[in-house]
Amino acid sequence: MNISVTFRTGEGENWQKTYAEERIAKLKKYLDVPAEVHMILSTEKFRNVVEINLSANGWNVNAKEEAKDMHLAVDSCVDKIEKQLKKQREKNREHKPKSIRHAGAKPAEGLEEEEYAAAKVVETRKIVLKPMSLEEAVLELEGSKARFLIYRDTASEKVSLVHRLDDGNFAHIETNS
Repeated sequence: MNISVTFRTGEGENWQKTYAEERIAKLKKYLDVPAEVHMILSTEKFRNVVEINLSANGWNVNAKEEAKDMHLAVDSCVDKIEKQLKKQREKNREHKPKSIRHAGAKPAEGLEEEEYAAAKVVETRKIVLKPMSLEEAVLELEGSKARFLIYRDTASEKVSLVHRLDDGNFAHIETNS
């Protein structure tokens, strides 16, 4: 990480430069590539102003902070930069497709259960069961684009389901009730 510290008003003291460099060095953990940091420290009467410009991997992160104490100004400015870097890094993580993120991971049995728990009911429909025979149900299903039909069988008075298979044939399911 290339760090340059500039003092706008007069010459700064050595402790200010070393403290600023130490605080900026802690940001390395958020950067994968080398970065260039330009820090501007200025003092006007009772105001201490710190401005940080960080450039890395096409990112330009800027922060400016003003406080009565130089330590406080540097700390809060570095915190702002850290927050911005975290946010940018999280955006990059979310941007990658799931197939790339989980390519190396082996599916576990517990993972499947979590996926089913994450699934939620989006729509609920109430239907009136029409009494009809199996042949009538198949004829009605052939005439519509629906994939299934639930009806009450007239012969057995049980709730039944007829659904269209991928090969064009039909399957019949009858309940016990």
